[in-house]
Amino acid sequence: MKFSDLPDIDFVTADKDAVQSVILSIYKSVTGRQLAQGDPVRLFVLVITNVVILLLNKINETGRQNLLKYADGINLDHIGILVGVSRIPAAGASTTVRATLSAPRSTITTIPAGTRITAGDNIFFATVGDIVILAGQTTATGPANCTTTGAGGNGYVAGELNTIVDPVPYVASIVNITTSQGGSDTEDDNRYRERIHNAPESFSCAGASGAYEFFAKKASTTIADVKVVSPAPGDVVIYPLLENGVLPEQEILSAVVAMCNQTHVSPLTDHVSAQTPGQKSYNINLTYYVNYTDQTHASVIQQNVDKAVNEYVVWQRSAMGRDINPSELIRRVMEAGAKRVVVTAPVYTAVKNGSEADAYAVEIAVLGSKTVTYGGIEDE
Repeated sequence: MKFSDLPDIDFVTADKDAVQSVILSIYKSVTGRQLAQGDPVRLFVLVITNVVILLLNKINETGRQNLLKYADGINLDHIGILVGVSRIPAAGASTTVRATLSAPRSTITTIPAGTRITAGDNIFFATVGDIVILAGQTTATGPANCTTTGAGGNGYVAGELNTIVDPVPYVASIVNITTSQGGSDTEDDNRYRERIHNAPESFSCAGASGAYEFFAKKASTTIADVKVVSPAPGDVVIYPLLENGVLPEQEILSAVVAMCNQTHVSPLTDHVSAQTPGQKSYNINLTYYVNYTDQTHASVIQQNVDKAVNEYVVWQRSAMGRDINPSELIRRVMEAGAKRVVVTAPVYTAVKNGSEADAYAVEIAVLGSKTVTYGGIEDE
């Protein structure tokens, strides 16, 4: 059951009329007086009524904070700890870097841990451990993490981090060779609440797909979707997908495997690996028209349509196995203000979701080309 399926709950009634009636009734039973509408005592009682209502609302809120659906902040942390689930702290982005010497040397060259590089924008990455270039060789690779937490370190494509902040003798360059990923703020309440809800999946070794999904999402708060397949007995393949349909780099894949390969997580008979989902390409080619009654703000509608199409592209790739659905595209464009939409591409296309019928392959839908044409004004 989803949280949205649960009915809202009140522990006490805070209806103003009901509370006022009770308080006036108590006053009458104690004093024997029936208060008139303009009686000063009645006005004072009404003030007391408002105070009581505030307290009743506080009681309701306090009670709800003990329930997973409503709890937030530190109250949610206390609920999580009951099932062994802690909030994931903020993390810095990670990447893999390649260090290159100016020329081969007869002895080993060590790039010490903490050596920093940057793209020149005050965001720095530091090597996690020593990078050792062996004698006679000129290159070696190693991991590097952003020195600040949060999403600010994400998205540096290969080669963009290329300025050495801490020079090392004989080293000509240190450059990232993967796109930086994994930087995130402290896990927000909604994602943390969902992991707490799924915590029972983790109460035994991760033999079930739900258990592997739970532990895989624990590897990084940037992981938005996980598919787990078993193409052969004992063979477990985990497909993570990041927020907004971003494909994971090797650093995220390695973190998922490390999380799910722990001895208390994975059964001894399982061989766990992580892979990037495949890609099913599609194109967008549509023409839309605006009703003549809306022609005075046609330019606004055009902007809304462009935004709706871009949001559709993100939605389409944000979940693995999500079929390419032109009906969803038409709905979004119509809601943006279009009177009529003619879509020649995409057509409905099934996207592989890891089932046996799909030979256990997993895909996401990715945009190829996009052509959105404004067809003009139309009568009713």
